Amino acid sequence: MKKLRDIFRKLFSCNSPPEDPATVEKLRVAFKERYHNFKLLLSANNRSLEVMAEMERALQGEETFGMPFIRSSATSISVNVFRMVQNLHQLAPEKYLELNERFTAIQKAIDSILKQTRSIPEVRMVLPLNTLDKDMTDVAGSKMANLGEVRNRIHIRTPAGFVITSSAFRRLMDYNNLQAEIDRQFQSIESGDIESLYTFSAAAQQLIIRARIPDDLETPIRNAWEDLEAENGESITVALRSSALGEDSEGSSFAGQYRSELNVSFENVFQAYKEVIASKYSLQAITYRMNKGFRDEDILMCVGCLIMVKAASGGVIYSRNPVSGQDDGVSINAVWGLPKSVVDGSVATDVFVMSRTRPITLLRKFIGTKERKFVCYPQEGVCRMDLSGEESTLPCLTDRQTEQLAELALRIEAHYGTPQDIEWAIADNGAIYILQCRPLQQIAGTPEPVDILDPELEKRLLASGGITASPGFASGRVYSVDRNVDVLAFPEGAILVARQALPRWASLLSRASAVVTEQGGFAGHLANIAREFGVPAVFGIPGASSLMQQNQMITVDASRRTIYDGVIPAPNGSPKIRINRMAGSPVYEMLKNISTHILPLRLLDPDSPEFNPSRCKTFHDITRFVHEKSVIEMFNFGKDHNFSERSSKQLFYKVPMQWWVLNLDDGFREEVSGKYVRLENIDSIPMQAFWKGFVSIPWEGPPAIDRKGLMAVMYQSTTNTALTPGVRSAYAERNYFMISKNYCSLSSRLGYHFSTIEALISERPRENYVCFQFKGGAADNTRRLKRVYFIKDILQESGFRVETREDHLVSRIENHDMAYMEKRLEILGYLTLHTRQLDMIMARPASVAYYDQKLRQDIQTLLAAH
Repeated sequence: MKKLRDIFRKLFSCNSPPEDPATVEKLRVAFKERYHNFKLLLSANNRSLEVMAEMERALQGEETFGMPFIRSSATSISVNVFRMVQNLHQLAPEKYLELNERFTAIQKAIDSILKQTRSIPEVRMVLPLNTLDKDMTDVAGSKMANLGEVRNRIHIRTPAGFVITSSAFRRLMDYNNLQAEIDRQFQSIESGDIESLYTFSAAAQQLIIRARIPDDLETPIRNAWEDLEAENGESITVALRSSALGEDSEGSSFAGQYRSELNVSFENVFQAYKEVIASKYSLQAITYRMNKGFRDEDILMCVGCLIMVKAASGGVIYSRNPVSGQDDGVSINAVWGLPKSVVDGSVATDVFVMSRTRPITLLRKFIGTKERKFVCYPQEGVCRMDLSGEESTLPCLTDRQTEQLAELALRIEAHYGTPQDIEWAIADNGAIYILQCRPLQQIAGTPEPVDILDPELEKRLLASGGITASPGFASGRVYSVDRNVDVLAFPEGAILVARQALPRWASLLSRASAVVTEQGGFAGHLANIAREFGVPAVFGIPGASSLMQQNQMITVDASRRTIYDGVIPAPNGSPKIRINRMAGSPVYEMLKNISTHILPLRLLDPDSPEFNPSRCKTFHDITRFVHEKSVIEMFNFGKDHNFSERSSKQLFYKVPMQWWVLNLDDGFREEVSGKYVRLENIDSIPMQAFWKGFVSIPWEGPPAIDRKGLMAVMYQSTTNTALTPGVRSAYAERNYFMISKNYCSLSSRLGYHFSTIEALISERPRENYVCFQFKGGAADNTRRLKRVYFIKDILQESGFRVETREDHLVSRIENHDMAYMEKRLEILGYLTLHTRQLDMIMARPASVAYYDQKLRQDIQTLLAAH
């Protein structure tokens, strides 16, 4: 009965507009305040959508990001969505209070993900190598845990030693209160700001190097050293090697990114320990972690202390070829002295390729000219000795030694069940020591390159030869690097050219298109990282720095070991190896988990009974709901208060559809007292641009519909009442604009199609944006989807960023000048009219081709018009 009384009251009440000037002025003030809150709401909505778009791009692997990006993005979206909710409460007090509960629940879910930390067991701060195995990576790091596995489980000789554990790292950082200060500095740095990273790197390393080692850490290190000397029977020097958590793991080698200190005496072991720890914040290590998606807080630095091997020769073994699936041999890279010159790419190496079948035999070999070697000083430190004459060209290994090394490699591979990258050394007495092993990353499915037989290309050949460190094909401008400071000016997409394949150049690989060096081998650290990042690299090109001029455009075909002047097309079969480095990483997975509470949009249809606060499962849902309701609240103000001055006016124009316009502020040239407003009185820049496109080219009418299309319409109309024009809803009744001079919001329903457009266009390009959403249709789901993709292609060609979910399309463009944005609104006006009922013909290729050509030609006509 109460509902009936309300209906009769509305039908027979005779509310007249307020005539009292004081009442009118109060309504004006009230509307002005509402409009102010509405503008704040729109600003927060716009910023939320921008950050959501940044998150979506990050998830697509287009950009490198770290935890600062995730935290700042989550915070920005949370703050702006909260503002939207509060602004809606100002527009409609007490009406949507359930939004507070949904906001709090979503925020708690995001906070719980952000607070997740890696659980690391507390253990002794120093552990002997003979107690370690591969399951102890969280306390000893992968490098030392794997070395313990080789020594204790596979029973292959390694140097004796101990590890300073992850517990020791935490103790050092906590004792000196370092982590909070480092985190504070790191949080404010953008991942792409190389100059800020460089400054931060130097500052963070100095903080650690100047730190004091607490007594309860110094004592166990001293005791472990004494035990090692007693075991060895004489005084020792050691190699201090990084063994960070995550280092030497599958797909993330961290090759050469941290520091090692060789031949260190006890007098300097504590200082050397701090320098290895500090290398966690070297520029190359920071950029590597960012590019590979590691959280800084998950990387605890362990340090291995191994008795120094006085090496006669050393090097690296690959149990399989990392760059060729066709080569099944064991590759041994060797130099005189310590293996340092193999991994840092500073010396040409001997390469021995051994068979994998027993008895093991030599398949082929290459003896390089080894111009120098690194050896240990008698007391401490490492000396670089120049080689000349016969010694530089003699093989580093005997036939027997190559067979022994290949046998060890196959044993280690068999134990782990995956190809291995193994560092080794042979002492003066002939004993072989394994110094390190880790999973070997192979580039799967890389075909053997076919030589290019093109006389014209031969004329443009700059250089050829060397070795393929990482296969692939790329073009770009030359940028030669020689000093550390060159890193700061390296441009995006350049070809990195260097004399030596030094590990420090790894910090540039996320920006480089390809790498060319004069020295280096495919077993070096830089080659490893290039393969991980999918960057083409060819090493060992004599005189590369002088052959190629700074800023010269060149093409590198690393698979064929050729370099050309200018840009040439990629030959058939050239591998495209660019890798989404972030995918699957801890940082990527965290963003993905957080995004499930932010990005999905489930509230699509404002007329659905499920379009209510309780159905808001994500921040995107809340923004959609709040925006929709805010438009309705603004639109209803004049009607609810019988206030003609701020009531919607019907557009008086020669079109059959009804269009209603609400002037928010300065959208009319003159105030309108009656029911109608004429187009010439509209002063809104975005609305006029939309309308220009809407009426510029006459609509031919609905496309010819076949029997199947007609049946689809009838089926949808009878089964989905929300689509029936007779159903009473805001969308079924009208198409409505809300406008000001520079702003326009349009909610439109033309037949079975729903669309919304929001635009801000002014003389300030950084503030300009256009957002367009489209959904619906009367055909079956398959045809509606085809129509959505049809529109998506056209919008993308016009510069829009477009996303689709089922038959719902969302597109956006921003930060362009006024003229450009007006033209984009003209395109949307045109498409709003001319894509009507196209879903009906999406199963007929000939009709699709006709309308595709027609729409594109019409849009070109629009764009060409002054």
